[in-house]
Amino acid sequence: MKLGIIGGSGVYDLDILEEVESLKIQTPFGEPSSKIKKLKVSDYEFFFVTRHGVGHHISPSDINYRANIFALKKLGVTHIISISAVGSLKEEVAPGDFFMPDQFIDWTKGLRKRSFFEDGIVGHISVAQPISLELVESIKSVQNKVDTNFHFGGSYICIEGPQYSSRAESELYRSIGASVIGMTNVPESYLSVEAGIAYATVALVTDYDCWKDEACSLEEITAVINKNVSNVKELLKHLIPKIYQDKKSFEKANLNAVVTDKSLRTKEQQEILDILLN
Repeated sequence: MKLGIIGGSGVYDLDILEEVESLKIQTPFGEPSSKIKKLKVSDYEFFFVTRHGVGHHISPSDINYRANIFALKKLGVTHIISISAVGSLKEEVAPGDFFMPDQFIDWTKGLRKRSFFEDGIVGHISVAQPISLELVESIKSVQNKVDTNFHFGGSYICIEGPQYSSRAESELYRSIGASVIGMTNVPESYLSVEAGIAYATVALVTDYDCWKDEACSLEEITAVINKNVSNVKELLKHLIPKIYQDKKSFEKANLNAVVTDKSLRTKEQQEILDILLN
């Protein structure tokens, strides 16, 4: 197995860990958000990409999600931990807490490329269970290593952004049962399922969106993110070795996804599928 980490807002590097090399990976879907770093903790190597690019210059709608996931898959990644900043839609999920969703609600606007299967390749895949419960169990087993509250289970609603919600929107999302709100985990999580990669999110709660209090400013949200960054780095120091030690297997959901006859596939299409379905 090989582990990939996708860093979100505030988590642009993992400078506490040893860097082995920095890789520029080409994909049929364009360039990833950043060079992919190979890092090491306790002799366990893993790959790291920063979702918004170095210096946070890529908006949620403009992230090349397909290139990020394909590049990690090309490197042999089998498991992904996504680090993401979110707002809370639940009283009990407070700013500063960590939240592990088990479901996603796609509330984006159709601006994002959300599938590898297109342009003459048809594939259908179930995302009924988009989160790897095996990875979540690994997170649970090391939660006591970090001084913050953890919450497990609930829905992450993904909006287009880059604007935050109106109060009416925030109340709507609460009314349909969403627990947290973010801007990046769809299509990232669904593409991971298409690529046969186990995926789990560690969501860093920054605020109560705008339903509970006066709307938070970017400065207030950034202050909470910065406080959480040290916690998530501490978590990863323990989580990464634990994932490798657990070596938990999982059933790939993409094995029989493609329905297009092989005789109709171009050489380039087959090369893409050979990587995705391997």
